[in-house]
Amino acid sequence: MSLAPSGTKGTQHDAQDAADAAQLASLGYTQKLTRALGLWSNFAVGFTYLSPLVGVYSVFDYGLATGGPSFFWTIPLVLVGQGLVLLAFAEVSSQYPLAGGIYQWAKRLVGPKYAWMSGWMYTWALLVTITSVAYPITTYAGPLLGYAVTDTNRIITTVVVILLCAVVNLLGVRRLAFVANIGVAAEVVGTVGIGLYLLLFHHKQSITVIMHTSGAGATGGYTGAFLASCLFAVWIFYGFEACGDIAEEVKDPSRKVPRAMGMTLGVGAVATVILTLGLVLAVPDFGAVVSGKAATPLEDVLAASLGSVGSKFALTMIVIGFVSCTLAIQAAATRLVYSYARDGVIVGHRTLSRLHPTFHMPPAATAVTAIIPAGLAFLPSATVTRVITFSVVGIYVGFQSVVLASIIGRAKGWKPAGSFTLGRWGWPVNIAGLLYGVTAIVVLSIKTPPNGTTFFERWLVPLSVGIVAAVGLLYLAVFRPKEHIAQEDRAN
Repeated sequence: MSLAPSGTKGTQHDAQDAADAAQLASLGYTQKLTRALGLWSNFAVGFTYLSPLVGVYSVFDYGLATGGPSFFWTIPLVLVGQGLVLLAFAEVSSQYPLAGGIYQWAKRLVGPKYAWMSGWMYTWALLVTITSVAYPITTYAGPLLGYAVTDTNRIITTVVVILLCAVVNLLGVRRLAFVANIGVAAEVVGTVGIGLYLLLFHHKQSITVIMHTSGAGATGGYTGAFLASCLFAVWIFYGFEACGDIAEEVKDPSRKVPRAMGMTLGVGAVATVILTLGLVLAVPDFGAVVSGKAATPLEDVLAASLGSVGSKFALTMIVIGFVSCTLAIQAAATRLVYSYARDGVIVGHRTLSRLHPTFHMPPAATAVTAIIPAGLAFLPSATVTRVITFSVVGIYVGFQSVVLASIIGRAKGWKPAGSFTLGRWGWPVNIAGLLYGVTAIVVLSIKTPPNGTTFFERWLVPLSVGIVAAVGLLYLAVFRPKEHIAQEDRAN
């Protein structure tokens, strides 16, 4: 048995760092962010953003009440569709592993104006999503820490969480990875652990109940009810794109970012299935849930199954999960704002692209992703709920802009050249992914529960997308942003 020569490992690391810097230079940028993440940490950021814990605990009640126990089948349906989108993202991120993900990918596949609008929609969706994840934390933190769940306390909690996440993000990618790893542990315990416990010791139903509607959709037909309940799975299965948003901080990103994306969706799917099944089978009366008599089935199941001490433990995991999810989304948004600013295509780009000399993070960009989401929390609670309805559809619009960009790129002769390519499957995967995404956007626009009875409240989701898009187009028309990369950021 022979030992590797002293210094071989360090030499390999140096060679990889040099290769990563050379790849980044070939894409036009010099290495400024800290490249410190491996596969696991990249996965941890994506997984805590996707956060099956946050998703299931946020919308389980809605899914069950809307679609009955057979709403469970929305999980594989959405997984297949999002799997197609992931494959498109994996291919393009492997060739263009750049901070800001969606914006940079669209720029290289189609062009700067198209990319600007793609990133604009996605940026605002991320900013709203930060609020949408931080805003419900009081619901769980209040009972855990013993303070009242009031509108004032909800605002305070939301703002404190967002600002604390901003501090962690500002301290650099290593701190982000450390907290994300804690979040992964909480996610696994809060989903797989609790789900298995419920399945083994507190199931009250047979597994066959997931084949029944239990009265859901009795008046308008079950197809509509099932499509509406798809919001459950749609709300959960995105976030894998965050692995690409931080690609400039990942070692050997062409190989590791696609793998981390796949791990994020795969592990997220397993955790979601286990927890959802555990909760569904522990519900004693589906009829009461569908009729509205039992309005909080998730809370009722946890209280009945876990007891006082167990419920406190579950609340602790949930709070950690929500906080780490907020942190990961804010990290993705910060890199996107920084990527825009580095290209010089937004107002204040010099300030927004400036990095802290010690932590190699952009303080001004981080501030943007903290101040705007925190400011949204001060709106009246009903208005916050209305604003949040934009988040999922906005994310999906950003996603599909990249899938469409892949199709356009292929039609113009783009030949994927990263470590991961779809080969001859590229065309069918991209087209199927686009069909899925457009269908999901239409369903979300029509089936998302209205926030009132007026026309604006009924059609808030598509109207909000249209408003954000119109403002973006107006910005393009007035400011006419052109790429102007500063000399210190430009590789050549």
